[in-house]
Amino acid sequence: MILISDGGSTKCDWILLDDSGEIIFKTRTKGLNPAVFEKSLLEERIRANEELTSYSNKIDKVNFYGAGCGTKKPAAMLKKVLEEFFTNATEVIVQEDMVAAVYAATTEPGIVCILGTGSNSCYFDGDHIHMTVDSLGYILMDEASGNYFGKRLIRDYYYKRMPQEVASEFEKRFDLSSDAIKENLYKKDNPNTYLATFAEFIFTSERNGYFYKIVTEGIQEFVENRVLCFPEAQNVPIHFIGSIAHFSEDIIRAAVWPYHLTVGNIVRRPIDGIIDYYRNEVIMKN
Repeated sequence: MILISDGGSTKCDWILLDDSGEIIFKTRTKGLNPAVFEKSLLEERIRANEELTSYSNKIDKVNFYGAGCGTKKPAAMLKKVLEEFFTNATEVIVQEDMVAAVYAATTEPGIVCILGTGSNSCYFDGDHIHMTVDSLGYILMDEASGNYFGKRLIRDYYYKRMPQEVASEFEKRFDLSSDAIKENLYKKDNPNTYLATFAEFIFTSERNGYFYKIVTEGIQEFVENRVLCFPEAQNVPIHFIGSIAHFSEDIIRAAVWPYHLTVGNIVRRPIDGIIDYYRNEVIMKN
């Protein structure tokens, strides 16, 4: 049995496949980003899931794709956590979430973009992933991500740039006191995930001119900084992964149109595309 996971800072999807590629279970845990979470919290979040616990000694292979796994030290820490939990697994592989995004989007050359709690992009040449710009995270980068839009909403609310009717509804949904915001940003763990929770307000409310404006500006920034940096963008499809992309398809298409770029696949949940990849590329070849 092979356990596949696609994880971010907010949530982590898991699917267990048997040797023929049939799904044994699908489940979800809280986020498992090893670049922002301590080892003890990673362990706690995995142990809290009943399906994972019940199969912990029955799984042969674990393939984890996640945010924060692109650098050696965090990836090694998460690998150790998984090896200690899935005691009989003969192979545990931890790779960055960009790999899963590529598997979910395409097998052909293309630009693959992630719009989730954070954001990122790469060029896939059909065999290998190429990263032109290193991601420096939610403080300096992450255009058009959940934390980007969350930050924008809070700033607009405090600078009184948010329309009054939108601000009134925003106040009903969240604790917007300065004490609460500063405590979550500067004293508690995982401020990027905290900021991303505010972005849900945009995508779970009826669209209006204000929401359209800020999403458009964020996606335009993303295209300018994280798509046009690839010379290949003019010649290959631009694929997008994540819920923000799913809910903003019309804005994405409008943002790339002036640059004569082609939008490819838009995949809301990459884990579904990963299943097809494993069935076609891994299980069927073994």
